[in-house]
Amino acid sequence: MSTTASKPVIVVGSGLAGLSAAHEALREGALVRLLDRAPKPGGNSIKASSGINGAGTRFQRALNIPTDDSFYADTVRSAGSRFTENNPPGIDRGSLVEILTSHSENAVNWLADELNVDLSVVAQLGGHSVPRTHRGGGDLPPGAAIVSALLNKMKANPNFTLENSAEVDKLLVENSGAVKGVSYRTSDGQMHELEGPVVFAAGGFAGDAHGLLAKYRPDLAGMPSTNEERPASHGLLSTIGAALVDMDSVQIHPTGFVLPKGAGTSYNIVPLKKEDASHKPADPKSVSTSQLFLAAEALRGEGGILLSGSGERFVNELNTRDVVSSAIMALPQSTDKSMRHWEVILLLDPGACEAAASHIKFYLWKGLVQKVKVRDLAPEIIASIDKYATTVSEHGEDPLGRKSFGHWKLPPGDANREEEVCVGTVTPVVHFTMGGVAFDAKARVLRSTDGGKLTPIPGIWAAGEITGGIHGANRLGGSSLLECAVFGRIAGTEAARSLIVTP
Repeated sequence: MSTTASKPVIVVGSGLAGLSAAHEALREGALVRLLDRAPKPGGNSIKASSGINGAGTRFQRALNIPTDDSFYADTVRSAGSRFTENNPPGIDRGSLVEILTSHSENAVNWLADELNVDLSVVAQLGGHSVPRTHRGGGDLPPGAAIVSALLNKMKANPNFTLENSAEVDKLLVENSGAVKGVSYRTSDGQMHELEGPVVFAAGGFAGDAHGLLAKYRPDLAGMPSTNEERPASHGLLSTIGAALVDMDSVQIHPTGFVLPKGAGTSYNIVPLKKEDASHKPADPKSVSTSQLFLAAEALRGEGGILLSGSGERFVNELNTRDVVSSAIMALPQSTDKSMRHWEVILLLDPGACEAAASHIKFYLWKGLVQKVKVRDLAPEIIASIDKYATTVSEHGEDPLGRKSFGHWKLPPGDANREEEVCVGTVTPVVHFTMGGVAFDAKARVLRSTDGGKLTPIPGIWAAGEITGGIHGANRLGGSSLLECAVFGRIAGTEAARSLIVTP
């Protein structure tokens, strides 16, 4: 007969990876102590707005989406040449991607069936061969819906304890090198030690502008980010010998919202006729210039297009994020030197606006998007709309290679002039870090031995953006929440089972 020891599973970080780990550890019968340095739970996951990927789901079948057998291939293609690299030796990228993609249907089913999260809306994002990114139809963004569902369920479990404003500052290690717990500081300045197996899910370093980001990608200095500024936690892991992988792989998301400048200009690239000053911009004090709101990829997935300062389309909006960002960054930079950015028009027709209604409602409220009649746009923008609308209505071949047009329904010509479109200004932003601690198929943190071989560090697992090796040079939209759910659940299960003792 086996029993579970009285020590808790210690989860560091309360984003989806940490919450998924905690959920599965509780399912295994373990006590769970979840520690997070932030004052509120949710991490970056709670802000996720486009959805979670799933291949072969019933939601796809209900929408007559073809059999989805290309998720693995799409992920490998997105990862680029880094997928074939073996640095450090022993990173099994193929195995990690196989687990990510093959477990995706189960992850979606778990959230929908066990936690009652609405994931019935399925969109096609950049780099995906078919629609497979799931979100709900209500006003609550998918990240917030998933996080709140998990928290509500676990808070009712007496074996679960969540402690915010609790910053882990050290991993406790046995003489053998095994991790035995953590040391952490609470908001009152008191230090505490807690022993038990550790799941590390403290997020990436996209907000560590003056630390790891400056070290590994100094070329990104001055660029805005979607992340709040905070130091990374990777040093706690490297101190105990954990190997780091792909640390220079930083995702630049193509579309973060740039605030309007002032009345009469409306958006930095003046999409309106210059004489139209009726559209009032947002209060510039309401948003930081260095931390920008993400313009969800779902906006382009549902039909939105990108236009240059001259009003022309210049890229397949549904290419991978690295390709779209590079195309934008090949354009002239903004003359506004308050931050390093570009100014590109994001435009959605009525069909795309309706399909992304929950997003648009929020962005309108924030003043980041405006509704404008087509007739009030600059002539070169109207010409681009007509050209694109003709391609869509005639089922023609897009010269930029776009094959999925989402829910675009605006016709070309005079018939569209009184229609309202949704318009915003966007720039590439530092968004996500593909690099992190090396880990294996069981979510065990790996260290390099003297011979260069990677071996698991006993007592510690990791999941989410803190890890590296899955996404290579570029992550597909929708795979961040997915990796958190898939590997978070694995980490929580493995950590809990390590507590089982057989007399």
